[in-house]
Amino acid sequence: MMLGQLRTTDLVVLVVYFLLLIGAGFYFRKRSLTVEGFTVANRSLPGWVCGLSIFGTYLSSNTFIGVPGKAYSTNWNSFVFSLSIPIAALIAVKWFVPFYRKNAGLSAYEHLEKRFGPWARIYAVICYLLTQISRVGTIMFGVAIGLSALTGWELETIIIVSGFAVTLYTLLGGIEAVIWTDAIQSIILTIGAILVVGLILTDMPGGAENAISIASEAGKFNLGEFSSLSLADSTVWVVLMYGIFINLTNFGIDQNFVQRYHAADSEKAAGRSVWMGALMYMPVALMFFFIGSILFSYYQANPDLLEEVKMTKATELITEQSPEFAKGSDEEMTKIKLIAKELEPDKYGDKILPHFIANRMPAGLAGMLIAALFAAAMSSIDTSLNSSSTIALQDFYRRWLNPQANEAQSLRFLRIMTVLFGLIGTGVALAMMGVKSILDVWWKISGVFAGGMLGLFLLGFISRRANNAGAAIGATIGVLVILWMTFSPALKEELGWMSSPFHANMITVIGTLSIFLFGLTASWFFSSKRG
Repeated sequence: MMLGQLRTTDLVVLVVYFLLLIGAGFYFRKRSLTVEGFTVANRSLPGWVCGLSIFGTYLSSNTFIGVPGKAYSTNWNSFVFSLSIPIAALIAVKWFVPFYRKNAGLSAYEHLEKRFGPWARIYAVICYLLTQISRVGTIMFGVAIGLSALTGWELETIIIVSGFAVTLYTLLGGIEAVIWTDAIQSIILTIGAILVVGLILTDMPGGAENAISIASEAGKFNLGEFSSLSLADSTVWVVLMYGIFINLTNFGIDQNFVQRYHAADSEKAAGRSVWMGALMYMPVALMFFFIGSILFSYYQANPDLLEEVKMTKATELITEQSPEFAKGSDEEMTKIKLIAKELEPDKYGDKILPHFIANRMPAGLAGMLIAALFAAAMSSIDTSLNSSSTIALQDFYRRWLNPQANEAQSLRFLRIMTVLFGLIGTGVALAMMGVKSILDVWWKISGVFAGGMLGLFLLGFISRRANNAGAAIGATIGVLVILWMTFSPALKEELGWMSSPFHANMITVIGTLSIFLFGLTASWFFSSKRG
């Protein structure tokens, strides 16, 4: 199968997968006829299912395509992020899970209003919803690019079909459909990754030993710099710090995770689900990095296949730059070959795994891998849709619009919001085809404001002395610091010596610490002044 063609067997596998997804929504429909059922599965699910769902949420289409692409073009430096997960999981199980099970409602942000007033809750909700809309759009767009290359289908078709399918089963089955399908999808994804490893190594000239030898000589298994303490480079310590703060954000304030704590049938089950999701993700993430490294060896040993990938990428680039070029003309082919020759691995790394699936996977298995790619995207999107509609209900509808809303009104609002967020996410993905640069800025800005959420949460969670005024000052300063660090690379000439000297991974770390420390100091100042 060449790129852009889908065999009948693979198509059948893909269609069956979609039918099973929709079937799951119908199967769980009767259990999602109440607000509790739709949002937290009546708090009845075993910990292992919630754990698989957390694992599935971590795995996105970015893991499936992006991680092997990263390992292919660089090394395993980004894997250090995964090593930080157990640290965050330990903190989450000891403090965050009991806190949410005993003290908080359906929304992860209700307690912020109790600690700091309505502004803190509104701030967190806006940040969260903006981030989730951006997330749904970018994941849907990303998976459409990969699948378009594999199937030959139009981007619009893939985005609309996948958007419709994921919205439908999330709408019908609520959180229970989301969690069970996430669990199944995570298993499909893992099996698919194991199959890829097996096929690469068995098809590799010289076998596994040669694959590991070539990758090792090229430094593909390198975790990064251990000895340097520089905060300007992506050292092991910078990535580890980044991972700790990002995973604390996931486990501590992300509604996606908080709903799973509530959906588990006990506090112990919720804690076990965190550990299960964390400990399962690490070896699977390692496997995806290993896939990227041995794919490097495989394509070095098969230069004709590597040339195909580079030519495909060069064709895309020249089409973007010069749409008026005549297809297949001698002038175009000469220019494409020149561009392909100069391409560095970081420019085409994401193309390697889709190319391998399209050209080296047997019929049926390729369809399963394509389904796994869908699964990786769906397990992130369905979670975002359900959690966003829950936030809209708890923090907007029940808090401001209709505090006396009954069960029927609340459930209707939940379903309307699920459809609305599905439509908005699909619309964002479609818009990215034409105005990606604008949406890149939107994604960056949403990241700026979302970066302040963890600092605010920790300030209220850790310090009893933190007050409204101190938190507001801390959040303001922290967001300004995050803005400065985020946009410094683009404004380096204008800012001069005032530009940020830190690596991009330090934005979340320094931003969170700024909010916490400035908020703590300001709270102490205002409380002592009143005293």
